[in-house]
Amino acid sequence: MKPATFDYVVPRTVAEAVGALGDTERTAQVIAGGQSLILEMHLERVQPELVVDINRIPELDGMSVEGDELRVGALVRHAAFESPDAVPGPLGTLLAQAVVNIAHPPIRSRGTMVGSYGWAHPASEWCAVGTALDATVELAGPEGVRSVAAGDYFLGPFLTARRPQELITAVRLPLLGENTGASFIEHRRTHFCFAQAAVGTTLTVDDGVISDVRIGLVNSADRPVRARAAEHALRGAELGSLPSGPRVPDDHPFARAGRIAAEQDAAPLPEPFADVDYKRRIIAVLVARTLREAAKDQRARRAAREGDQR
Repeated sequence: MKPATFDYVVPRTVAEAVGALGDTERTAQVIAGGQSLILEMHLERVQPELVVDINRIPELDGMSVEGDELRVGALVRHAAFESPDAVPGPLGTLLAQAVVNIAHPPIRSRGTMVGSYGWAHPASEWCAVGTALDATVELAGPEGVRSVAAGDYFLGPFLTARRPQELITAVRLPLLGENTGASFIEHRRTHFCFAQAAVGTTLTVDDGVISDVRIGLVNSADRPVRARAAEHALRGAELGSLPSGPRVPDDHPFARAGRIAAEQDAAPLPEPFADVDYKRRIIAVLVARTLREAAKDQRARRAAREGDQR
């Protein structure tokens, strides 16, 4: 199949891109990597009259630490996060564990994190991570620049708070503190399938007590989900001993939090090979396992710091 006829422009500045998107006479789509857009256009499920290619806008191609945040420009490719050392601290670990689940290397070399926010697929790893961490989406439009919290940005499957005349210029993620551990685990039928469910978790421990926890659920509703009920059940609890085997016992606080996330936070939709009950079971198991792995990561970081101080 070939895409329907469309016009194509290559702006050189953000202002030019916004100007092109402001042409309300035509429906427009932005392309950076084209991970999702190209396929949908070939299948004629998406038929833009105008495609705005932002790959020649230098100011969008950069990633930087600004204060206590990581700012990721719209042209930063998935592959930039494959090394945990690409981003400081536990955030680098979380992003590196998440990114390897995105498609395969050729796609990761072209697709972008910001593009995932633009597309807003319910099974997007990046969107769930951003929702869990209270990321901020930067939008440039005819009326200027505005920022939208990730929790307010995702409105449904492929539906966001971005206005048609706006361009996503960057996503800002908070850096994670030294007492925090991180983990991301995904479950899917085959290597090339979308996630049936996935979970990204950060766990902050101070003096043996869980002071903060963030849990992001992938493909567990019609949009990214932050498992706030499960988080609330864990805050203030003593970390205690960690399960050593592959399975988290049912009476462990992490397993209880997993069940809360699956029953109270998630609203999974049935799909081929995964009905609602099956997906809830996956979510419960993955939440418990990511909490355990995040706790292990936190303890390993603490041990490394204490070793350096000797």
